Amino acid sequence: MNFKKLNLRALFFVGMIVLVLQGVLFSSFKPKEKFIGLQLYSVRDDMKKDVKGTVAKVGEMGFKFVEAAGYSDGKFYGMDPIAFRNLCERNGLKFLGSHSGKDMPDEAHWDEVMAWWDTCIDAHVAGGVKWIVQPWMSKEGYNSLEGLKRYVKYFNAVGEKCKAKGIRFGYHNHAKEFTTVFDGKPLYDWMLELTDPNKVMFQLDLYWIVEGGKNPIDYFNKYPGRFFLWHIKDEKELGDGTMDFKTIFASKKKSGMKFGVVEVERYNYAPLESCERSLKYMNSDKAFKF
Repeated sequence: MNFKKLNLRALFFVGMIVLVLQGVLFSSFKPKEKFIGLQLYSVRDDMKKDVKGTVAKVGEMGFKFVEAAGYSDGKFYGMDPIAFRNLCERNGLKFLGSHSGKDMPDEAHWDEVMAWWDTCIDAHVAGGVKWIVQPWMSKEGYNSLEGLKRYVKYFNAVGEKCKAKGIRFGYHNHAKEFTTVFDGKPLYDWMLELTDPNKVMFQLDLYWIVEGGKNPIDYFNKYPGRFFLWHIKDEKELGDGTMDFKTIFASKKKSGMKFGVVEVERYNYAPLESCERSLKYMNSDKAFKF
């Protein structure tokens, strides 16, 4: 018997088995998908025409969760909270957040507005939502520091109601919070310092803070941990504008960001295509960690 040939043949078969096993292992390995959400205001016109079809397309793109912008009278886009949540989940999406709110009431209407919030919060709890964000203030919040302080009291009260039901309440900025100044300090700084961190978190819109003339990283350093949510936005689609997302993402941990939400308000393409392009850009670089 030729033991040399036998040994060579055995080594050959062992090598082939190793190669096959490696192929199976590497072919079955997939990079961990990023948990990126979409603010549905990005596809607002599509949602008005076809809620179910639009949600399906958002899921097909690869987004992992949605933030609604269509709450009214206990429903989301005209659907019962549980029905809307189920629609999202059938399409591979979590229904995690929502933009909604009410202007600050005067004393005579305080109880009425608080009752509205009770209904709103209960609907969000039924839908499984983890946060509600109010993305505006009425003019009273911008006209004076005293008016802003009344808004802070209001937001703290709403945040306390949300917390009691197990969800978080937050505020979303635009540029005006940085260009409005009281006693030498931007309005946004006053909000961060006067709101109760246990009741009010902040959803920092990265595009609007830069449009307001400020650097997000300066705020991360000054107010670490306050920015539970980011709105990831550029002038139009992500990747085609001027935002330096890589530098901002390098400070993600210090900011306190737990969820990143893509939002596209203006477009070079059809809204759904713009959102898909933006998601591909966020998935294209390891620097964008979620």
